[in-house]
Order: sequence, then C-alpha cells, then structure tokens
Amino acid sequence: MSTRIGIAKSELVAQTLEREIREGRVAHGELLESEGALMRRFAVSRNTVRKGLELLTRQGLITTRSGIGSFVTYDGTTIDSNLGWTVALSHGAGEVITRLLRLGRGASARADRMLGSVQEYLCVDRLRFCTGAKQGISLERSRLPWRDAYAEAAANGLTDQSLNRTLADLGLFAAKGQETAGVIPALSEVDATIMERPAGTPMLRLERVTRCADGSVLEYVDSILDPARFGLRIDF
Repeated sequence: MSTRIGIAKSELVAQTLEREIREGRVAHGELLESEGALMRRFAVSRNTVRKGLELLTRQGLITTRSGIGSFVTYDGTTIDSNLGWTVALSHGAGEVITRLLRLGRGASARADRMLGSVQEYLCVDRLRFCTGAKQGISLERSRLPWRDAYAEAAANGLTDQSLNRTLADLGLFAAKGQETAGVIPALSEVDATIMERPAGTPMLRLERVTRCADGSVLEYVDSILDPARFGLRIDF
C-alpha cells in the first residue's frame, strides 16, 4: 500500500475503513476484519492497524472487545461540534434535516436566568429530524444577546441558512464556553406538539453558553434531544 506524503499509514487505514463504514459496506453491529487480515490487506504492521482502529474508536464508529474484535457502532450521522454541536453522535439511519421555526428579535426568560440579566436577543429556534421520521429528534433554541449587527439577519435570514456562517461573516467567533447536560423527566405539551411526540416523554437537555475572546456572551443554547438517538462522546 502506497503512502501519500504527510499522511501516516494508520490514518490511511482509518480513512479507508471509515469510508466503507459510512457507505454501509460494513453494517452496524458487524465485526470488522481481524487485525491479522487488516495487516495483510494494507501491508502494514499490527501496531499501525491498532492505531488506525483507535482513530475509528475516537470517532465513535467502532468499539473493540478484547479477545473478540472490533464491531461497527456507527449507524447514523456524526454531528460536527465545530458547527455548533457538542452532541457527538446521532444514532439511527437517515439524513438529518433542519427546519427553522423562528428567527427574530425577542425576549427570553430562560436565557435571562442563565445569563443573570434581562435583555433582548436574536432568537433562533430550529427543529431537527431524520428523513422518513415523523417525530423531531432535537429542538434547539439559540439566544444571542442582541447586537445591532444582527438586524439584517433578523430581517433577511441567515447566511446559507447557517447561524455559524452568519456569525463568522460578522467576525464573531466562540473562544470558550461551558455546557451542562441534564434530563427532562416529562416533555411539556408545547414542546411535545412541536416535536410531534407524546407529552410527558423523557428527553435529554443540553444547555451551552459560549463567549467571545473579550468575554462577552455570544450565545446561549437550550437543546432538547431524543435520548434514543443522541449521546455524548468524550475523548479522555
């Protein structure tokens, strides 16, 4: 197996296997080839194969059981936290679709309590669901302390339908943040109606506050998530 300059053999092994997993050639729950078979296939050492498998494990694509082998755990869409999501994995097949429910200037009592002051916000509410599914898998309410620069977005829409792209165009970037995870024991009737789920359904809740480099609050996000589809991945 030839190696492109600047890319380690273990990364090439991981990239090839990742492509096969994401394309469905190795399905969820299936056992990957043994380390020995992978060594022969890619003409690399056992250490290189193990490093490649470790990269896939970090991405949440496989899990390795001692004495048995590596199983595919990916069966859905990986959500990139660099695009505003610290939720690491969305389990279940289907493309994730976003529906914009609200965009405009307004108040938010929950954001006021979290941030410790009463103010106005750019309010962005989004519902996410998988193609073919009737129920919403996440409901995200973003509240950004109002800046005059938000007026155009509030009136004309987000750049490429992306809040992060809109903020980047304005020169606004998150430098640090804090997120807490919790449980909603019973989904409210209002949110249940929006997500087309039974009222009282237990859900996950993530709350995130991000700040700019100068310490000012950029965004408060309250996300309600389907616990059957979402989980946290923590690298340690």
